[in-house]
Amino acid sequence: MLGYHFKNRQLITSALTHPSAVENKPVYYSYERLEFLGDSILGAMVATDVFEKFPEMDEGQLTRLKISLVSGETLSEVSDKLGIGDMIIFGESEKGTGSRGLHSALENVYESIVGALYLDAGAEVTHTFIKKTLTPYMVAERAERPISPKSRLQEVAQHDLHCAPVYKLTDEEGPAHHPTFTSVVELQGRRIGRGVGSSKKEAETAAAKNALEYLKSEH
Repeated sequence: MLGYHFKNRQLITSALTHPSAVENKPVYYSYERLEFLGDSILGAMVATDVFEKFPEMDEGQLTRLKISLVSGETLSEVSDKLGIGDMIIFGESEKGTGSRGLHSALENVYESIVGALYLDAGAEVTHTFIKKTLTPYMVAERAERPISPKSRLQEVAQHDLHCAPVYKLTDEEGPAHHPTFTSVVELQGRRIGRGVGSSKKEAETAAAKNALEYLKSEH
């Protein structure tokens, strides 16, 4: 699947383990911490790739393309094609959630694998994996698609305030098989939006939408 053999087998085991399978165990047994690391690494490497591949694109187009590439929809599709769904370790409580639970897990595990690869193999191997799996989706047309609330907020923040939105997870409730996340978004240290969702990205999207409504009401 990855074309790489892990020296630290616990890393790849954790990367493939849903939190529902290791309830009441330390957090490092599941993919959550690796997902956090992988999300940041993925964003930086994809940003570098689109910057270098599309020198004619402006900041707004680059932002839309990057967000499209690291979206849950894209990462879930890539993970599914890689056969990752058959390898995820679920707990009994999660097995009945159906396609929605799998969609979220596919997205999260792609990011956790990126984090695990980075720790075990370093930046070069990690970047090779990202390029190999995401390059087919790295097309200019994606920069022109209708943009998400997060992408729009990024554009507004960079154009008007010359800064980037900062998302923070403020709460996580419920059992591992049916969690609810709450995120806030800040600009220049000021909280301007709040959102709730069944995944971290869904909560961030809701927070971005709330922030855009707030900014619109200010003008």
